[in-house]
Amino acid sequence: MGYTSYSVEDRNVRSASLNYMSVGRSAAHTDAVFKQNKEKKIHESMNPKGLKFRECRDSETHPNTVPIIVGLDVTGSMGKVPNDFIMEGLPTMMSTIIQRGTPDASVCFMAIGDHECDDAPIQIGQFESGDAELDMWLTRTWIEKGGGTNDGESYALPWYVAAKHVKIDSCEKRNVKGFLFTVGDEPCLPIIPGSALKEIFGESDYAQSGIRAKEALEEAQKCFNVYHFALSARGEVYWRQMLGQNYIPVDDYRKIPAMIAEIVNSYNTATAFSTMPGNIPTPSREETITL
Repeated sequence: MGYTSYSVEDRNVRSASLNYMSVGRSAAHTDAVFKQNKEKKIHESMNPKGLKFRECRDSETHPNTVPIIVGLDVTGSMGKVPNDFIMEGLPTMMSTIIQRGTPDASVCFMAIGDHECDDAPIQIGQFESGDAELDMWLTRTWIEKGGGTNDGESYALPWYVAAKHVKIDSCEKRNVKGFLFTVGDEPCLPIIPGSALKEIFGESDYAQSGIRAKEALEEAQKCFNVYHFALSARGEVYWRQMLGQNYIPVDDYRKIPAMIAEIVNSYNTATAFSTMPGNIPTPSREETITL
């Protein structure tokens, strides 16, 4: 995947022809773009059941791939975030990344739900670089609008996928980390039970104990710089303890695509973009919690 390139011009034409700018104005407009909303089920191509690997490989077109995972919370009120990405966020993010010196960015979209409550707690696209392909995966997302009253969502699932089901040349061949961004407004559920992993992925490796969020995060950080954009202050102490300065409070979700581009491009310098150790600074706050 990721053998095509991003064209803002082609994307603008597609946006006009498919009426992307009307997304969010009504349920009908939104469902016309996010077609799985009408189906009320996950798109088979994004179903994690039986997933082996999502791969981000170097190619002649993109010889120095920069893998970027963007995990969007699609529970409850968070449907506005994928709406914004399809309207303006995605072209803003990609054009800024490319224009400022990272032409080989490859993005994988994931949709995050709640493994205790939802039918589709994780939806997983492919790594892509082209405008048509990225639009395809984003619009295949089912905005389930689920979640529950269990004080958290499954933000650890993208970490688990990155650790166990992703292969990237940047890390394997060049010892360069990719990026993993999650976006949400809740704390992270602290453990993914083995029963949930079996139900979601068909896996039994953690059938007895499951996997703690902290363990999934540490495994993901071996090849990814992990960030979380928080749209509320819920779970702030937890997030700061887990991610330090990579926990980023945001007052307006529309700023997130540009912020992602800024973070990615900030690493595109001589040595800062390679062989980085684990990136969890010591929390600046005195509070401590059990992870």
